Amino acid sequence: MYGSQSSDVYEFVHRGRGKDYRAEAEEVYRQIRARRPDARTLLDVACGTGAHLRHFRELFDGAEGLELSEAMAGAATRLMPGVVVHAGDMRDFRLGHRYDAITCMFGSIGYARDEEELRRTLAGFAAHLTPGGVVAIDPWWFPDTYLDGHVSGDVVSEDGRTVARVSHSVRDGDASRMDVHYVLADAGGARHFVEQHVISLFGRTQYEAAFQGAGLTVEYLPDLHSGRGLFIGADRAGHPSRSTPTSQ
Repeated sequence: MYGSQSSDVYEFVHRGRGKDYRAEAEEVYRQIRARRPDARTLLDVACGTGAHLRHFRELFDGAEGLELSEAMAGAATRLMPGVVVHAGDMRDFRLGHRYDAITCMFGSIGYARDEEELRRTLAGFAAHLTPGGVVAIDPWWFPDTYLDGHVSGDVVSEDGRTVARVSHSVRDGDASRMDVHYVLADAGGARHFVEQHVISLFGRTQYEAAFQGAGLTVEYLPDLHSGRGLFIGADRAGHPSRSTPTSQ
């Protein structure tokens, strides 16, 4: 997961690499509205520093986040004063109210460690939907689309600050293990740190089974989000998985 060091540079680097958070949020919004035209409220799960949530709050009447990392959640609330970011784990959270749409972006769903956790995560999403609500998930790579041994490197400079990011990713059983090296330099000097991320390589059928098991319809749109695609599903009202979420 992400620590206090990367929370300061995460969005800076990915935005500099060309990731268009606004365009992605707008596309997800269009997909949600196509299935739930009156959608007004949204919960962005594993929202990180709020890179997508910042745009979702412009598109929906009410948008909130959920984030496990204290550092990331803190960065999000500093960047978006007044926006609620709940502290919580996507695999087991109970907020006590429901939303018209729930999103999980940028492959964060891959932090579910196995298929049982994936199913539990989707059941939790379904339990927090209003009747007819929509879930949109930007998945991590599938086993057959993942590039074992992939190396990526970028240098981003802006306003007297330079960040170099180099990553190396290898397959580790049913997951990818990615080591990410950062070098940050500014007027105060240069520093280096390393993070490791273990992200599950779920197959398309595993995602679809998790949606269906949670009482959701499911569609896969393959041509979005740098080729990873988008899973989107709607609540089937009355499914037994839709127990009322209670706050912890």
